[in-house]
Amino acid sequence: MDWRRSDDSAERFSAYLQEIAGVMEHAARVAPMRAYCSGLLLDCERKSVEPIAAATAPHATSAQHQSLLHFLAKGEWSDEKVLGKVRDLVLPQAERHGAIEAWIIDDTSFPKDGSHSVGVQHQYCGQLGKQANCQVAVSLSVANHAASLPVAYRLYLPESWANDAKRRKKAGVPETIEFQTKPKIALQQIEWACAAGLPRGVVEMDCAYGSDLSLRRRLTALELVYAVGVWARTVVRKTDKTGDAEPVTTADLAASLPKRAWRTIGWRDGTNARLVSRFARVRVHAAGEGTTADEPEEWLVVEWPKDEKAPTKFWLSTLAEDITFERMIDIVMMRWRIERDYQELKQEVGLGHFEGRSWRGFHHHATMCIAAYGFLVAERGAFPPSAPRARYLVEKPAIPQGYRPRGSPAPA
Repeated sequence: MDWRRSDDSAERFSAYLQEIAGVMEHAARVAPMRAYCSGLLLDCERKSVEPIAAATAPHATSAQHQSLLHFLAKGEWSDEKVLGKVRDLVLPQAERHGAIEAWIIDDTSFPKDGSHSVGVQHQYCGQLGKQANCQVAVSLSVANHAASLPVAYRLYLPESWANDAKRRKKAGVPETIEFQTKPKIALQQIEWACAAGLPRGVVEMDCAYGSDLSLRRRLTALELVYAVGVWARTVVRKTDKTGDAEPVTTADLAASLPKRAWRTIGWRDGTNARLVSRFARVRVHAAGEGTTADEPEEWLVVEWPKDEKAPTKFWLSTLAEDITFERMIDIVMMRWRIERDYQELKQEVGLGHFEGRSWRGFHHHATMCIAAYGFLVAERGAFPPSAPRARYLVEKPAIPQGYRPRGSPAPA
């Protein structure tokens, strides 16, 4: 079935949801799935159960509310199967404009009051830029220059939660879920993507993940190329044919590079002008705690914006030794796509609007958000990239006002 055959966006959306309905495993789940996904793309200020119920069934809001609550909190449908179907539907559209080039690992946070929502803990909250009560989820997205799509998504369960049987039971945390650090969750997602045969890309992640030596080693063992952020204090040894180079931090090595090592390179068009910065690269070996004398050679890439007093960002990469500098920066800087993903998932689709407290509800809501977002990605991918169309898809409702999903309660 070609779900894109219609020229009407509402009909395409309905056909898209019909494809997803095929993995819901029970007919009673199809109507609430359609309603919830539809509500996420309607022009509602808040994308939680109550306003979605009101928007999708204005004359039977109470019944719709109960149906959607049960669908999220109690529904025994598979997040993995739904995300798999979304991936099957969306990636072919994204790949019309180029092969997958990157696997991007990142996490996102959701500020929360109280301590009862699953996984909530006083921890660093990226959304607020400080320590705060929040939930944190780790995700893997696949991307090219035209599009990106989250393909794996999991809540980080702090150790205090993982070891608290009472709270686990109340929130419905599966017995199979144990405490894992965020890098461990990321690695699990990457290993799953390899086993699933997803089209491979350069693995990209920020320094909270990239500075983990064991994670980088595992990526190499999986025959994955990486370009990952590392801390300024990460220790490396500059490649030296004599083998006499002393271990230094990435910051100190960057500071010692001659002026001729720095090049001004642009990597993409911004809102008003092309984004440009200064970069340097040098061949190094990992050094410091946990390393051996025969660590493989790789690239250290450094960014030093002109208006900064010192270099600001550092990456280690196993990209080919003969790769051009411009192509390297083009790849390294692709992580920006995940920032746009999360911005649109939160602001346009309501990823952070879930008000329940359970493990199942948290993940079911996220899966529906990714499914709705996937439709937007597919809509972009179906046409040649153009700024006006891309803006339209996020600045205006993706489906017409007055649209009601098939299966919504009939007007009273």
